[in-house]
Amino acid sequence: MLTTLKNAFKIREIRSKIVFTLLMLAVIRLGTLITVPGIYGEQFSYWFRQLTAGGSFGFMERFTGGSFEQMSILALNITPYITSSIIIQLLTIAIPKFEEWQHDGEEGRKKLTNMTRYITIALALVESIAMAVGFYRNGLLIKSQNWVYCVEIVAALTAGSAFLMWIGERITDYGVGNGISIVLTINIVSRMPKDLKTLYEQFLLNHSVVQKVVYGLIILVIIIAMVVLVVLLNDAERKIPVQYAKKLQGRRLVGSSGAEIPLKVNTAGVMPIIFAMSLFQFPIIVSQLLGYKGTGVWSEVLKYLNEGNWIQPSQWKYSVGLVLYILLMIFFAYFYTDITFNPLEIADNLKKQGGFIPGIRPGKPTSDYLQNMLKYIILIGVCGLIIVAVLPIVFNGLFNANVSFGGTSLIIVVSVILETVKQIESQMLVRNYKGFLDD
Repeated sequence: MLTTLKNAFKIREIRSKIVFTLLMLAVIRLGTLITVPGIYGEQFSYWFRQLTAGGSFGFMERFTGGSFEQMSILALNITPYITSSIIIQLLTIAIPKFEEWQHDGEEGRKKLTNMTRYITIALALVESIAMAVGFYRNGLLIKSQNWVYCVEIVAALTAGSAFLMWIGERITDYGVGNGISIVLTINIVSRMPKDLKTLYEQFLLNHSVVQKVVYGLIILVIIIAMVVLVVLLNDAERKIPVQYAKKLQGRRLVGSSGAEIPLKVNTAGVMPIIFAMSLFQFPIIVSQLLGYKGTGVWSEVLKYLNEGNWIQPSQWKYSVGLVLYILLMIFFAYFYTDITFNPLEIADNLKKQGGFIPGIRPGKPTSDYLQNMLKYIILIGVCGLIIVAVLPIVFNGLFNANVSFGGTSLIIVVSVILETVKQIESQMLVRNYKGFLDD
């Protein structure tokens, strides 16, 4: 990886893309320091810390890089864009016109991209209105109980989300690519120094030298083991061999038997975790913004949904929520793979090209074989995903080690870094080919 970056900086075009990306990321970090007008910054931070201490806004804290905690103009960050992208993916299955656009090449993708933008702005507007109303109802978060400040908050938050979406697209067009993913990654990475400080103060500070060494090694081994597991999970794939019928060209029979269909073990990526956690977090966030402080059945339901209550020795009953969370991850892993991977289409393409899987008849038998193979592969992938997602929750419950770089965050960071390095390598390869042709 370091060799790739070193070689990339030797090429002027790629070096310019990397520098442009770094400048855009610097703009994002500066934007997190600009507070939304009409907010008591210190009071809001105190209120937010109380909520995150109970796990209520942990999801938002991880994905916004601290901008939500400071209630900056980038507080919504790119979460509306992520939600919009998920909605569009689901609509391509439900709406034939969207599915047609998906297969229309560049023009179709442009239409889907525009739809994603419009839905992003709409979601940002709805979320910012809900937040402004919630802050107004609390009475302590807005400097003056005037609806003018609510309008300013809505405008600032919506514009901030749109601005981040624009920066992400510019990084994709003029930077190293993966713009939205890189924006999300820098938000997560920006929280890591604070997390390391928390771990130091909790497990190393005010301990003997021997305890510091032992605890430090344990923390280091756990972090390295999780990173290795995520890398293996990200790169693991099952290769299905494919043969093509030989054709007569001139006086020779020509055919290929070295082709493969790569089926990724973690086909759905981090989406099952995002889907499941979003489903759990939504009622908690809405209840907090509306100032709900009830003690009835709904209050108990929220406690079961709150990850901060899971694996707590003093209240094991709330860990039922963790079991439901795991079941939802398994469901969404199969569901998301089902809507993004079409074995029947692959089987038809193989049949048209004269290809077949050895020992499997073309057509529907091939589709059934791929479907059955995918079921086992998804199960293996989601088991690895569950381990990575649940371990930080276990450590938080048993040892109160609340950090943001575990589970979902770690998968996103590692996946984006690996994908970005691959893109840089491909750009270097394309440039070398161009240079060879020019010579």
